[in-house]
Amino acid sequence: MIASLRGALLESGPDAVVIEAGGVGYAVTVTVAAHRVLPPLGSTAFLLIHPHAVQDGPLQLFGFADADERRLFETLLSVQGVGPKVALAILSSLPKGELVRAIGAADVATLTKVRGVGRKTAERISVELRDKIGLGTGTRGAGGAGLAGTVPAGPMGEVHAALTALGYRPSEFDAILAKLDDSNPVTDLIKQALALLRRK
Repeated sequence: MIASLRGALLESGPDAVVIEAGGVGYAVTVTVAAHRVLPPLGSTAFLLIHPHAVQDGPLQLFGFADADERRLFETLLSVQGVGPKVALAILSSLPKGELVRAIGAADVATLTKVRGVGRKTAERISVELRDKIGLGTGTRGAGGAGLAGTVPAGPMGEVHAALTALGYRPSEFDAILAKLDDSNPVTDLIKQALALLRRK
């Protein structure tokens, strides 16, 4: 599986690039954020890659600026009816912080601002991802343990949901949440948490 590409940037368009690695030119569809960090033509470029196999079609490569962006793309793909093009459109239309906040808060109005995402798709994204990350499952079982662990209330609950949606485990970020000031906007809290996680 192709997980990353490093090589000379041969072509660079608004949504696709060609990177030559090992004498082979790879066509990669990129997000707005990934395109923004690419170097000038002829320079060495590096992208994290998600390969997507299409039945009776060529392997498609999608490129990302960082691991958080790729995780979120792959999380979106797990939602029924969301393919790579829709997932890419969502990532390219909404900043990561705003997107994970919208998912965690079931903010359908924000999600439907993305071209190609109707109300039904937005609701499905919210419902399916909230189920996966354990939102709304604060009910405790007979043994007293939470069905999805302890999820904080309020803004920290949204941050918890966002980080889980990005693929992080509570054991990785619980201590970090305790250091954050929940009087700040949720999007800022998510950015701060991600910055601290990258330093670990």
